[in-house]
Amino acid sequence: MNLYTIRRRQAWRSPEEVQAIAKRAKEVADSDFPDEVRWIRSYVIADTDGTLGSLCVYQATDAEAIRRHAHRVAMPADEINEVLETVLVRPDPTPASATA
Repeated sequence: MNLYTIRRRQAWRSPEEVQAIAKRAKEVADSDFPDEVRWIRSYVIADTDGTLGSLCVYQATDAEAIRRHAHRVAMPADEINEVLETVLVRPDPTPASATA
């Protein structure tokens, strides 16, 4: 599997909507695409129009598998880019909400 980033623009209206689709996305990836798609992590981003978007990191057999997964879950996949190399300066910090 290759590593990809996926940019989802203006996808959700609230944090609750993000959580609901995240649960469904993981379930669909695990059940319908177990050998094609693995969701690694996502960063939720405030888009300029007040909606929420995201930058997601996935492992997948190819970009088409990511598109099929996104379509099945009914979420956008506006940009899909293969990661050629990872430069790790520091590990991701633990969000304050995760430690509360």
